[in-house]
Amino acid sequence: MWFDPKCPWAWIASRWLLEVEKVRDVRVRFHVMSLAMLNDGREGLEEWYAEWLRDTWGPVRVAIAAEQKYGGEVLRDLYTALGTRIHHDKTPVGRPLYLDALAEVGLPADLADAADVTDYDEALRESQHAGLGPVGEDLGTPAIHVPGPNGERIAFFGPVVSPIPRGEEAGRLWDGVLLVAGTDGFFELKRARTRRPITR
Repeated sequence: MWFDPKCPWAWIASRWLLEVEKVRDVRVRFHVMSLAMLNDGREGLEEWYAEWLRDTWGPVRVAIAAEQKYGGEVLRDLYTALGTRIHHDKTPVGRPLYLDALAEVGLPADLADAADVTDYDEALRESQHAGLGPVGEDLGTPAIHVPGPNGERIAFFGPVVSPIPRGEEAGRLWDGVLLVAGTDGFFELKRARTRRPITR
């Protein structure tokens, strides 16, 4: 799964996938992408969204720096630490948030410095392209890749769901998502959202 730590829909999908792990033979691997990078230079963004994007660079840069230095497995716990603070505690995005999250997962504090520099942006761009290339670069997060029944990769955006499905409900959604996403020629199933993201 490719995530931007600040995206509430990605957070919900990630917590759903961790629920799926409990009821299906699945192991989630997390990867970083950036909604700010994705929307950089785009015309016509709604004003509230452009404002929302302003502080999204820091968390993704800290996450990609951690992955580059310590490997992809660190993202599972680091994403949880960042996301819990952002989505549950409503901690403002900034250096104190990064330092607290890094300390919680036993990563060095100097990774917080990555938030304000472009040193890892090329690695971030490569991670993002790996996630969105097979899905569609005009989409975003959550982006999920799974092995299909014949071993081929199935890649898709979503699901966008609220609240977080739990237990066997999470498993049933997983089964259904795999079924439709693995159908040759299937592209889209959508309806209007009637609620805001419920992140707990």
